[in-house]
Amino acid sequence: MTKTGFVSDIEAIRTQARKNIEDGAVTQGYKADKKAVVKVLNDALATELVCVLRYKYHHFMAKGINSEPVATEFLEHANEEQMHADRIATRIVQLGGTPDLNPDTLVKRSHSQYQQGNTLIEMIKEDLVAERIAIDTYRDIIKFLGEDDTTSRRLMEEILEKEEEHADDMANLLSQLSPSDNGGKTAK
Repeated sequence: MTKTGFVSDIEAIRTQARKNIEDGAVTQGYKADKKAVVKVLNDALATELVCVLRYKYHHFMAKGINSEPVATEFLEHANEEQMHADRIATRIVQLGGTPDLNPDTLVKRSHSQYQQGNTLIEMIKEDLVAERIAIDTYRDIIKFLGEDDTTSRRLMEEILEKEEEHADDMANLLSQLSPSDNGGKTAK
């Protein structure tokens, strides 16, 4: 970089691009520990998938007079969480890793828990708690990635923004329902 503008050694970049070509998108400029990043992203992937399952369950089990708009919101969030999971899995592959979709370890690796809730209000509360957990852990992931993996950091920042919207949605739903709006007990 000079005072007059951007300067880069294009010839050196071209030469370096031909080395280790099997690494795909991961070039010499990548500074993060790939193995550590893939593990962190796999844990975030597990979190997203557990959230998909919980929101889907809530969508199907929502009952009561106020349940239809809430169930619709649950389904919208489930679909968005699935998109997050797909984006994270894609990034893991770009880094040369393997997305860990093993159902036997999914809940153990997830930051959030799979809590179902028996009433509409309990379901909303469980989803809000899970979103708040994702918000805090994703902030930590963003700090961990820093400048060493800006692509993964940006991905997590975009997902964090959506998780904050989800938490706001759940808090708004909760404030609109009275404690007597239990939506009926769900089947066990």
